[in-house]
Amino acid sequence: MSERAAIIGARLLDPASGLDTTGGVLVEQGKIADCGPRLFADGPPADALVLDARGRCLTAGLVDMRVLFGEPGAEHKETFESGTLAAAAGGVTSLACLPNTQPCIDDPAMVEFIARRARQARRVKVYPYGALTKGCDGRQLAELALLREAGAVGFTDGDRAIADSLVMRRAMAYASMLGCRLIQHPEDPALARGGVMNDGAIAARLGLAGIPAEAEVIMVERDLRLAEATGALYHAAHVSTAAAVAALRQAKARGLPVSCDTAPHYFALNELEVEGYRTFAKVSPPLRSELDRQAIVEGLADGTIDAIASDHRPQDQDSKRLPFAQAEFGVVGVETLLAISLELVHRGHLTLLQLLDRLSRKPAELLGLPAGQLRPGAAADLVLFDPDQPGRIRPEDLHSLSRNTAFEGRPCQGRVLWTMVDGRIIYDAGRQRPI
Repeated sequence: MSERAAIIGARLLDPASGLDTTGGVLVEQGKIADCGPRLFADGPPADALVLDARGRCLTAGLVDMRVLFGEPGAEHKETFESGTLAAAAGGVTSLACLPNTQPCIDDPAMVEFIARRARQARRVKVYPYGALTKGCDGRQLAELALLREAGAVGFTDGDRAIADSLVMRRAMAYASMLGCRLIQHPEDPALARGGVMNDGAIAARLGLAGIPAEAEVIMVERDLRLAEATGALYHAAHVSTAAAVAALRQAKARGLPVSCDTAPHYFALNELEVEGYRTFAKVSPPLRSELDRQAIVEGLADGTIDAIASDHRPQDQDSKRLPFAQAEFGVVGVETLLAISLELVHRGHLTLLQLLDRLSRKPAELLGLPAGQLRPGAAADLVLFDPDQPGRIRPEDLHSLSRNTAFEGRPCQGRVLWTMVDGRIIYDAGRQRPI
């Protein structure tokens, strides 16, 4: 690709500045040199590669703050090659990967390994979390300062909650001194133990052990108390219940520096998806009641929920084609993140700028990443998409090694056309093979 590129005829969208206008973007040496509504009034530069957006939406690439790859340790589920290609196909240009791999990311060498593998893949930008405790076992704190120095953007034990209150308080105090965000999987392990879906009438009818909604809010409320005591930057991941949203809303009203995210399956699906013992709907935390789903939508609309993350957790066929109780938790989601999230716009819950704020600017801000803004000087990490193009989610069309999507066969409205990172197009929907 040319050192200079002129993107013309685009609908420019930037939630950081409120920009929503027709215009163009000039890309030079991997950065946005200029952008605006009258940029190419006299025509694009003669030496630039011209990319005609034809009125489609152009915005900063999405920032996904919750992705788990199989590599290292479970490369048959997802590699950096397949995972970053799936991210690019979904319009994601920056992502934070969870540390609960095999081995887990609990020492600086593993942080450096992740950075090296991301460079080798040469697609999207990958930022590793550091494990909060050694081995992600919730008992002994990892060397957080060394992990931070090596490049960790936050600390978490991934899909494992820190159940010990003393360990959590120490972790918060330590992370607070480092000025780094602590991300918790908010689920009381004792209440959730043995559960495989949301507790309630449907679980009873199917004969499946339930995980009560109280398991989430009890952990959130404990953590909020500890965050208030330590001043920690606390983040509750994949919030799924009305009670947890209410608790976080109240904490924010008190001025606590807390935040949270949710995933598309928690605002687009409910526990009815488990009917027929459908293991592709088995996630952690589980799909909740319709009232909980509506509360998640409300939390996104009023800003209580700061960000939308894919919660991408690939599982191979052998892990999912099992009786429901034995099947693994998790779905792929990085590639369908934008398409499903656009339902919030089409149904009138969010404006397009509000949605992009929760998909790009806000997660970048929470993790301190140089991303999520369409402005001169920023890296040319861009996504062009058509918010109205109809389609249907089909597992065979996905780029992940694993195809365990909860949205199989679901009609959608919105498609990524191409994705650019540092001025280089890394995914083009019009091509028949990966770039």
